[in-house]
Amino acid sequence: MAILYGFHAVSARLKQNPASVEEVLYDQTRKDKRMQQFVDKAHSAGVKLTPADADRLEKAAGHRQHQGVVAFAKAVQKSTDLFEIIETNGADTLILVLDGVTDPHNLGACLRSADAAGVHAVVLPKDKSVGITPVVSKVACGAAETVPVITVTNLARTLGEMQEAGVWCVGAAGEADKSLFQMKLTGPLAWVMGAEGDGLRRLTKEKCDELIHIPMVGSVESLNVSVATSVCLFESLRQRQFSAL
Repeated sequence: MAILYGFHAVSARLKQNPASVEEVLYDQTRKDKRMQQFVDKAHSAGVKLTPADADRLEKAAGHRQHQGVVAFAKAVQKSTDLFEIIETNGADTLILVLDGVTDPHNLGACLRSADAAGVHAVVLPKDKSVGITPVVSKVACGAAETVPVITVTNLARTLGEMQEAGVWCVGAAGEADKSLFQMKLTGPLAWVMGAEGDGLRRLTKEKCDELIHIPMVGSVESLNVSVATSVCLFESLRQRQFSAL
């Protein structure tokens, strides 16, 4: 059973798979337009709506950042066969690999950018990585429901298998000589992004086909992993869809 909370995360599930939502708790004291629109949407989807007070909502969500909306839903089955996804999408394949991201806010933001940029799957290592928690789902604003998230035991080995399947693996590393804007980012591609602070692990870095840095002209030395991910993904999207315009 999955616990979703916040307007974006719950609304996304109601839109994409209302049958999976077993019950929605909502703040019975809120009479504002946003809550009323949400309640109307849930009614239209045919889900069970239960008025709840602040204590029950906080207990269900695990903290206070629920915006007055908490849903209990069945896990949605998405394809988790990475190589089936690669074969299906062919030359358009775009994968995001996150090497040890442990902050749920960062993972949620990465998933949101991945959805917006058309990423077909996100790959996470089993160890030293946050999974899909309620916080991740809330920050992702529904993207955790749409982008397949695949957890692997050995990330370096998985990168090697992706390369054998024809995917070019590009890692982001501040010390790299080549700039992001010097890269051709069309064709089957996997972006490999490192953890907060430490960046890519040695073995992961060694498995990448190429390493790039993001050019920066300000005083800061690096970008947050979710921001760096967005920059790289949207440069890929620009080259794939808009470079000829």
